[in-house]
Amino acid sequence: MKIFNIILFMCFAWSLTAQPAPAPPQKGKIAILGATAHLGNGKVIANSLITFENGKLLAVEDATGIRLDRNSFAKVIEANGKHAYPGFIAANTALGLNEVSAVRATRDDREIGNLNPHIRAIIAYNTDSKVIPTIRSNGMLMAQVVPTGGRVDGQSSVVQLDAWNWEDAAYKMDDGIYLSYPSMVSWSWRTRSVSKNKNYGKQLQEVEDYFAEAHAYSKNKKLSSKNLKFEAMRGLFDGSKNLYVKTNAAKSIMEAVLLFKKFNITPVIVGGGESWMVADFLKKHNVSVMLSKVHDLPDHEDSDIDQPFKTPRMLQDAGVLWCFQMNEVAQSRNLPFQAGHAVGFGLGKEDAVSGLTLNTAKILGIDKTAGSLEVGKDATLFISSGDALDMRTNHVETAFIQGREVSLNTKQKDLYEKFKTKYQNQK
Repeated sequence: MKIFNIILFMCFAWSLTAQPAPAPPQKGKIAILGATAHLGNGKVIANSLITFENGKLLAVEDATGIRLDRNSFAKVIEANGKHAYPGFIAANTALGLNEVSAVRATRDDREIGNLNPHIRAIIAYNTDSKVIPTIRSNGMLMAQVVPTGGRVDGQSSVVQLDAWNWEDAAYKMDDGIYLSYPSMVSWSWRTRSVSKNKNYGKQLQEVEDYFAEAHAYSKNKKLSSKNLKFEAMRGLFDGSKNLYVKTNAAKSIMEAVLLFKKFNITPVIVGGGESWMVADFLKKHNVSVMLSKVHDLPDHEDSDIDQPFKTPRMLQDAGVLWCFQMNEVAQSRNLPFQAGHAVGFGLGKEDAVSGLTLNTAKILGIDKTAGSLEVGKDATLFISSGDALDMRTNHVETAFIQGREVSLNTKQKDLYEKFKTKYQNQK
């Protein structure tokens, strides 16, 4: 009881801190001059000029030899020696849905029941989450919020991370449905051991039967009444929604791809710990992968200890479309450093940036307006004084979401300034 009271008090104290207000719409044309621009599509401009107005990028070009008419801009940011990046995208996260895992009242990321395709994460998304400013200060400017629980978890949505409410935050609503694929093994908390899942075949058949029913429903033109769960799944069969399948085992990955091929669905694999084993198969079937965290141990005792670090490079070499993701809410702020670690194990630097930006945008279906620094796209970007993938040098100084200059204040920064002043005055 004492521990519970301490946690409750901490949550109450946390809630007292003020949330930075969303930024007002962009006013006037803005230029960023001299930064090394990492475009997100694999290209780099060492000395760049980036201009944007009304939330859209007007120019992304080499600044060498350009004479800038400063009077035509409302603001010119001198960024010599700094780096500019597209806003990083946190995929597969319960951000805004799960605040403090130890306190049930702050968790709104799951519903009761096993088959919930009609559950929508977007309407539960809390723009006042205290975690949002923390991850935003590390360059994460967009996210895919995802429900959990059950076999069919529900519908995910893409949000931008500077908004008054979920309606303002919504960037792409109901982009896909998440499915927790049956596991071939089961974990016993009582014995702390892994054993064969005796119900695997039954669980797999239940999934196939459910999708067969939903597929038949989607083809029925004369319905006497609507089934809300099957209505939510229509988009899977006409291609307007993604099916995100959470699984790690190589056999399960192949099995899932072939299973959903029966319904003309190409799934996105989420996790994909053993995806490197079937990379050629994934490429052949045009299957994308949202990789589980790089900072992890391998799935098997006989695997290379550094296999999770090498997997991004192996998928890249095989031509598979992949991206980074981390489903731990608070740890999402460290996603750029996961990418940086993969660079140390053979992944190209700009490929790592793409794994946080354009690759993610392509998988989510928002790449026409987000994910890279290209003319006509949203001006969602940030400036770091150092390498954004290196925790030693990354320092995000300025960030824009659709042209709006957003606050980078966090509770941690406020506390740092508060107590720094206190101890400076005691000297």
